[in-house]
Amino acid sequence: MNEPIGTTAQVIEQPKPPINGNDVRPAGPAPEVRHNHTAISPQAGCATCGGAAGITPKPSYVYAIGRVEARFPNLAAEKEFAQATGRSDTAGKTDQQTFHAVLSKREHRYLARQLCWVLSIQGLETYLLVPRDPVDIELLVEAIRPASNPNDIDVVIGIRGPIAPPDMCNGLMVPIVAFDQIYSFDRETLIKAIPKPEKTSAAQFAPAAEELFNRVIQLTDNAGATDDHRALNYLAMRYPAIYSKTAEQFGGNCSLSGVDVHPSPMSGARRIVDVIFSYTNRTTDYTEKFFVRVDVTEEFPFLVTKLGPYYDR
Repeated sequence: MNEPIGTTAQVIEQPKPPINGNDVRPAGPAPEVRHNHTAISPQAGCATCGGAAGITPKPSYVYAIGRVEARFPNLAAEKEFAQATGRSDTAGKTDQQTFHAVLSKREHRYLARQLCWVLSIQGLETYLLVPRDPVDIELLVEAIRPASNPNDIDVVIGIRGPIAPPDMCNGLMVPIVAFDQIYSFDRETLIKAIPKPEKTSAAQFAPAAEELFNRVIQLTDNAGATDDHRALNYLAMRYPAIYSKTAEQFGGNCSLSGVDVHPSPMSGARRIVDVIFSYTNRTTDYTEKFFVRVDVTEEFPFLVTKLGPYYDR
């Protein structure tokens, strides 16, 4: 990881005319060199198979919720970090506090660029993270807390690329994600930031919001890579109305009986999904459904319609 993945230098030269042995020409200008930002090829099939030559595969986007961790890719990086630690004042600090203190210093940014950054989801190593803009290495450093907490949350938004080569992160072979944004916080901060409905007490609202959040992130195989999971993760992070509705339904003696995602009838040129929340009355067994539409066509999902009643067709 000495350089961001995909960084290239393209040399562009002007075409040269045939050389006449009797001519002596002065040396031309130096070739132009262009440097590109990190570029990740989308994870897709063969673009030239089946007569599809020249068709660029669509990017595969990620909107994932997990935990960012830093790893040493090789022994040399680990030894260099140990030397930097020896030059720092770390007396009285835990190992995690020491790691955070050393990495947070501006003069140690070169160490942050040497590390490999892993996003783990539900305890499983899921993605290797690289910034699309080198400046965003700061977001990775900020994701390392001085004290580890099981309730820490990191939200990663970016483009999924190919499987990492074995030498990139000490043999770990998972998809690379070139990220554009990382949000780092904890569950308590998230719950407190959600507006509480007027008729619901804080004691009732907090458990309801936390239960819904847990249901979303614990869905089977929610790696934030499919349209369904990206829509759900987006709503869990950015749309407080789903928490208010869940608290309201709990107050009405209903259970959260289902969270489903279906392609929307409004889909056409754009990819739109309906996210449906089902609530079943604990006494009558009557199920009431509400849904919200989300556009997941591009990297950043957005709301199409607000939460409203849903009727089965």
